[in-house]
Amino acid sequence: MGVRLMVVDDHRLLAEALASALKLRGHRVLAAAAPSAGAAELVVSRAPEVCLLGTAAPARPGAFDPVVRIKRERPQVAVVVLGPVPSPRGIAAAFAAGASGYVRNDERIEGVERAMMKARAGEAAVAPQLLQQAFEELLHPAAQPDDEGARLLELLTPREVEVLMRVADGEDTRLIAAGMDIAPSTARTHVQRVLMKLEVGSRLEAAALAARTGLLDRAAGGRAAPAAAVGTRAGEGDTAGADRDDPAPPPQ
Repeated sequence: MGVRLMVVDDHRLLAEALASALKLRGHRVLAAAAPSAGAAELVVSRAPEVCLLGTAAPARPGAFDPVVRIKRERPQVAVVVLGPVPSPRGIAAAFAAGASGYVRNDERIEGVERAMMKARAGEAAVAPQLLQQAFEELLHPAAQPDDEGARLLELLTPREVEVLMRVADGEDTRLIAAGMDIAPSTARTHVQRVLMKLEVGSRLEAAALAARTGLLDRAAGGRAAPAAAVGTRAGEGDTAGADRDDPAPPPQ
């Protein structure tokens, strides 16, 4: 028996092509639409058995808001997400929103059809390996960078970042000035600006805040990458940048 369904996709042409293919296989397609607030409303008003929801960015915040609304207002509608090779977190987000399945959008029409039938029967329509990856991601999430460190780093100019790193290394105003080839008064001004932007009252507090938020690691990484790139360019086709201790090549 055919499935009564709707097809919603980021690209209307893809939605219409998939709808046509499913009609030829005996299914009843109520509508094919592009995703929008109106598309979710259309699904709610038509109440299909299955909704195929295509998305190009399953990990994007709000990507599954239509699923949430559909399941809230029409809990009997089974939603199957069609998306790209997904991240486990994208699959987890789809199921958390109430989806019944996740199918790669390069799947053959037979695979999409099987997912529809399973979803209508109340089963999870997702490849076992994708489901396993999603659970692994939820149980063992990757460490996320400290957003506070990134925010603080954006407040500082490159010059102020260097000053902060020198402060963290324990340098006083005289050493900072000498190391950066600037006047002590200029170094003192830079330090005061760093303290003001970080909203701390002392150099010690600034160093502690930078270390706690990972700001120092981010700053060090940002300085190392350009240095490595310069070194690579200097060595290309130029023996002046080569290690002088390297032995000369043997005569041919």
